Amino acid sequence: MDIPKIPLGKAVEWLEHWLELYFGPVFDLILTVIGGMVQGIETGLTILPALVVIVLIAALSYWIGKWRLALFAVVGLLLIDNLGLWGPTMQSLALVLTASILAVVIGVPIGILCAQSNNFKNIVTPILDFMQTMPAFVYLLPAVSFFSLGVVPGVIASIIFAIPPTIRLTNLGIRQVSEELVEAADAFGSTPWQKLIKLQLPLAMPTMMAGINQTIMLSLSMVVISSMIGSQGVGTYVYRAVSQAKTGAGFEAGIAIVIIAILLDRMTQNLLKPKHK
Repeated sequence: MDIPKIPLGKAVEWLEHWLELYFGPVFDLILTVIGGMVQGIETGLTILPALVVIVLIAALSYWIGKWRLALFAVVGLLLIDNLGLWGPTMQSLALVLTASILAVVIGVPIGILCAQSNNFKNIVTPILDFMQTMPAFVYLLPAVSFFSLGVVPGVIASIIFAIPPTIRLTNLGIRQVSEELVEAADAFGSTPWQKLIKLQLPLAMPTMMAGINQTIMLSLSMVVISSMIGSQGVGTYVYRAVSQAKTGAGFEAGIAIVIIAILLDRMTQNLLKPKHK
């Protein structure tokens, strides 16, 4: 006997239509806010000449890390500029920074709530498992349905794909704080808010930064995928090179992504380390 197929796909499409019908203004607001945020960051990165931006990024790299990181920033960014990929790379960087900032702003409070409540953690954990195992391409479908083509659905898909590490490691970092220290804070009459701000978050910060680092890397990995739905940037060059079998052009665009990935990775890793020049 044939078992009737569960109409899961139709249910998802019905939910999508229902959300579009009743929450259209909310999606329009999100489209405006995220679009403006991406445009603002991109303008900040491109309004100045490339050499000036390179010097500023190198100075920031030197302050955060070591002189080797600053040297890598100069050499890598000059190579990107020489390859003629400066503009697209800054567009991709604006997308990555926007997605990462929003993922951290949303993910850290959720991680804190998970650390404070086991019931909330038990609800969120299966959702995070689902988000991390679902193929990244699938996130593009509802994003395009709600926000049309362009950079905004790419940012939304990047947030969904990249936010789980921030939530998980924020929860883990707070839970790893020594129980003796928490009891000492309670003994001194600290409120839950004071205990969180002055004790748990500072001690959990290294673990949280590891999660934020992974979130940034996952956001960057979505650059090429989001180019399929109209997101501008260096990912478009990779996608075009693949579709046209242009190995050289694809390699150049890939190098630009690798340079930005290494630079962001080293900067976030060194953010909380003592600065030894």
